[in-house]
Amino acid sequence: MSDRLSVLKTYKLYVGGKFPRSESGRVYEVTDSKGKWRANAPLSSRKDARDAVVAARKAFGAWSGATAYNRGQVLYRVAEMLEGRKSQFVHEVADAEGLSKSKAAEQVEAAVDRWVWYAGWTDKIAQVVGGGNPVAGPYFNLSTPEPMGVVAVVAPQESSFLGLASVVAPVIATGNTAVVVASERAPLPALSLGEVLATSDLPGGVVNVLSGRTAEIAAPLAAHQDVNAIDLAGADEALAKELEIAAADNLKRVLRPQPVDDWARTPGTDRLTAFLETKTVWHPTGSLGASGSSY
Repeated sequence: MSDRLSVLKTYKLYVGGKFPRSESGRVYEVTDSKGKWRANAPLSSRKDARDAVVAARKAFGAWSGATAYNRGQVLYRVAEMLEGRKSQFVHEVADAEGLSKSKAAEQVEAAVDRWVWYAGWTDKIAQVVGGGNPVAGPYFNLSTPEPMGVVAVVAPQESSFLGLASVVAPVIATGNTAVVVASERAPLPALSLGEVLATSDLPGGVVNVLSGRTAEIAAPLAAHQDVNAIDLAGADEALAKELEIAAADNLKRVLRPQPVDDWARTPGTDRLTAFLETKTVWHPTGSLGASGSSY
């Protein structure tokens, strides 16, 4: 028997590539599925939410300007790092969701695969939703998807890791930056994900993770004038309605809560296209030769 004391982990927020405590200094107790204390998580404030938006906006230019291939490499690197820390996440997911170790392992492996799946889409989605448009006139007409900007993401409450990956990965795969409100009841997998993102070549500020009371953090994000869109995946019906009203003030795009029976199912491209805008460019064609034919 060892008389060594355990070194308890201090969970922190992930904002702008750094790990601050909440500016308020507040924490709240996180318990496992049986009510046993697991850790103290930061209780984020409105100021933390504003700081996260500033960090996300600052990172948007470089991230959206990176090549799609480069973004895919970074997302794949996230999957690599998660694979190396799989045992940690299995433990956290099992505690958070009341799953057996084998069921938790399935969830973690599915989450890792989800990052790989979206990594493969980064340089393909433009071909699916963009392209050349036939027009009646001597013009090229080309449509290309572009990221919207800063997206606030209310992470799923029950699926603390697989659901989290399923809503965060598509946002950044398409060039947006994200401010994530972690599951209020089970925030530890999300906070640990911040540690992985910090060592995964992801530029600071591309993903920012906040923990605390969902309504308290999401409200200022929904009303924030520099947030371009909001995903309400983890909001209940009453909160979603309040956030939609707040989001209308600056015409944010809102992705309403959608019931998901099984987060492990192949997600399709809906979340990839949810926070894209289409830019259409018209360009006159030139004439070839004396015949006046166009190209």
